[in-house]
Amino acid sequence: QVQLVESGGGLVQPGGSLRLSCAASGNVWRINTMGWYRQAPGKQRELVAVTTTGGDTNYVDSVKGRFTISRDTAKNTVYLQMNSLQPVDTAVYYCNAEGLYWGGLNVKSFGSWGQGTQVTVSS
Repeated sequence: QVQLVESGGGLVQPGGSLRLSCAASGNVWRINTMGWYRQAPGKQRELVAVTTTGGDTNYVDSVKGRFTISRDTAKNTVYLQMNSLQPVDTAVYYCNAEGLYWGGLNVKSFGSWGQGTQVTVSS
């Protein structure tokens, strides 16, 4: 299958910035979409941002103008630049990707999640 490895989480003060990275590894043939989700304590997991190979991007309203998702297709890596962070952004952030991979002689579809990285915004 395809594995996703996340990095970049940590503790920042309100107004600070952080950049998350997520790299896909394994027998990847093509990734169609990559995105970031987050889950705060007591809340459901929500989509934060998503990007496609065509360059389309979508954001949840609460992060528009503050977060930027980008993708290095050649490296199968997606980034989330988070600026003007606020305590409400505190959550575990999960990377997600879907696409196609090599399974033996066959190309198969996949949908993978990263292990999650903690982002804490506090003074």
